[in-house]
Amino acid sequence: MAAVVHVVDDDDSFRTSVARLLRAFGYEVAVYKSAHALLERLPDDGDSGCILLDVQIPGLSGPELQSRLTEIGYALPIVFLTGSSDVPEEAISAEDFLYKPVPKQKLIDAIERAVRRHRVVREQFLPLTAGT
Repeated sequence: MAAVVHVVDDDDSFRTSVARLLRAFGYEVAVYKSAHALLERLPDDGDSGCILLDVQIPGLSGPELQSRLTEIGYALPIVFLTGSSDVPEEAISAEDFLYKPVPKQKLIDAIERAVRRHRVVREQFLPLTAGT
C-alpha cells in the first residue's frame, strides 16, 4: 500500500502541482484547503504517510493544527512549508521544515524521511497493542 501524503495549503495551484508531483513518485495524495478541512476528515494515523502543512494558512494556522493533533495523540509526522523567513517556535518540533519554493528533490527527500520514520514508529508500537 502506498503512503498517503496529506497536503494542507490554501494555495490551489500549489496543492495541484505538489499533488501531481507526489503521485508521480508513487504516493497517494489527499489535499485540504485549510487546517479545519483536515480536522473534519481526520485521516487514519495508522496508515503510512505524513502531513505536508503550510505554516501560514487562514483560520487555524499550521502550528495551531500541529498543537491540536498533538493534544489528541495523533501520530502522522508533519513536514512544514513556509514562504516566510519567520519560523514559529511551535513548528520547530516538526519532522522537517522547508521554505517555498522548495526544490523537487528536497521535498521528496523530506517526505520519504517522514514516511520512513512513521513506519518505524508504527512497527515499534504495533507489537505493544497486539496483546490488548
